[in-house]
Amino acid sequence: MAASALYGATGFGNWARLAAQQALTQDDLLQFDTFGNVSLIHVTDIHAQLKPIYFREPSINIGVGGNKGAVPHVTGADFRKLYGINDGSPSHYALSSGDFSALAQAYGKVGGMDRVATVVNAIRADRPDALLLDGGDTWHGSYTCYHTQGQDMVNVMNGLRPDAMTFHWEFTLGSERVQELVESLPFAALGQNIFDAEWDEPLPDLFPPYTFFERGGVKIAVIGQAFPYMPIANPRWMFPEYSFGIRDERMQEMVDEVRGQGAELVVCLSHNGFDVDKKMASKVTGIDVILTGHTHDALPEPVLVGDTILIASGSNGKFVSRVDLDVRDGRMMGFRHKLIPIFSDVITPDADMAALIDEQRAPYKAELEEVIGQTDTLLYRRGNFNGSWDDLICDALISEREADIAMSPGVRWGPSLIPGDNITREDIWNVTSMTYGEAYRTEMTGEFIKVILEDVADNIFNPDPYYQQGGDMVRIGGMGYRCDVTKPQGERISNMTLLKTGEAIDPAKTYVVAGWASVNEGTEGPQIWDVVENHIRKLGTVSLEPNNSVEVVGA
Repeated sequence: MAASALYGATGFGNWARLAAQQALTQDDLLQFDTFGNVSLIHVTDIHAQLKPIYFREPSINIGVGGNKGAVPHVTGADFRKLYGINDGSPSHYALSSGDFSALAQAYGKVGGMDRVATVVNAIRADRPDALLLDGGDTWHGSYTCYHTQGQDMVNVMNGLRPDAMTFHWEFTLGSERVQELVESLPFAALGQNIFDAEWDEPLPDLFPPYTFFERGGVKIAVIGQAFPYMPIANPRWMFPEYSFGIRDERMQEMVDEVRGQGAELVVCLSHNGFDVDKKMASKVTGIDVILTGHTHDALPEPVLVGDTILIASGSNGKFVSRVDLDVRDGRMMGFRHKLIPIFSDVITPDADMAALIDEQRAPYKAELEEVIGQTDTLLYRRGNFNGSWDDLICDALISEREADIAMSPGVRWGPSLIPGDNITREDIWNVTSMTYGEAYRTEMTGEFIKVILEDVADNIFNPDPYYQQGGDMVRIGGMGYRCDVTKPQGERISNMTLLKTGEAIDPAKTYVVAGWASVNEGTEGPQIWDVVENHIRKLGTVSLEPNNSVEVVGA
């Protein structure tokens, strides 16, 4: 990364070094030395989580190519050392995975949009004209979001009064519903890279590329960047009218266009993912700030690429980023930044937002709260390979669908549960809710299973970020394998083994495979949340053994 003449500071250390026994206060979390003349507030990847949750950060986040060993691909103790985070401190709990269950019991839950509202309102009290920008993945990921087709999240976010948003999973509501909701929004729905698929033309009436704001005497342009790989990562048939792509050449045109119209500060509200945004920042000149999303990274300090700062604000309502900027003579001269963790027990809920949230949930309260079972195991998702929630889902698929092998998508969303927790229906939906949740049962040859694994692995471990088009690795149940992340496409996966017999997977042999979240239209099967609920009811208490079935090489 090039050196920069920018002056930057972060408020991270103020809460990072507090010891566990020292009581954290709301004032500690909100303390900020107001700076410059412009404030940005960033939230992203909320995934419809209205209430406080547990959320464990990944213990494995592998970087490849030029990003090997660079943030956000640093985890656990290495991450804490990099940022000078004390073991057992609030920021250890908020930002890394180690000792998670014990720290969760000490520090409690995180998030809750009523607490987010308190933080946003406090920033606005300090800087009344602050811009609130939502990075997308907002209208997806919960029981109520599914049953209201996103309306619960639209109502709650309208209560938070954002100034603009961009998109990803929202499109899985289907293009008709997306259009209906977007047309109802009292703020800008941005996407310079959302095009009409038939004519390959932008759609400025529905998704303008950018919008202008006048704040602190500064003309600010916010350019939207929706998730570029929608038709690859999600079902194309749900939004056939639209095409996406990174379109960095057009991004450069938009930056030049807004600069030509007098923009003194250019902000990109992006759902590209961190490594893609790093590469885009190196190719597109003139962007001052990229508010990055999609990969759910929570970084306590901005990353500089040339004169562009990248801000990563986590997911699931767990963090709010505040960035104060000093903009003079048409240039960003300096910044001050703070990643604010939403410790639910520390931050007082905003009463109006709490009432609004309860209103959205009221019709579904009994269904949400029904206890299906308990867990003795820390249930989490995240990490490039298996998480225990996905192990449980795979077990359910094998058991309920009578399969040899199970596949669960490597999606990043989904809160955690700690040992001793009840598992409610809401908890199951928080890790399974989507509009194409059918649990299929099919036959695949060993050769075809390898093709699937190789294809997904290339989406994650291709050295060029512009070819990283997936989430994390597809989760596999009933089978072990070896993955060498340093190898080229088609050579990463080996040693495929059927766990119940210990035999090598035969390329020519056929296996019964159960999975869910197929992007193919017309997929048939019971809904995944019903499959998982039935399995947990039979178990009563979930106890999972550590999953060591994947051997990772070259990380």
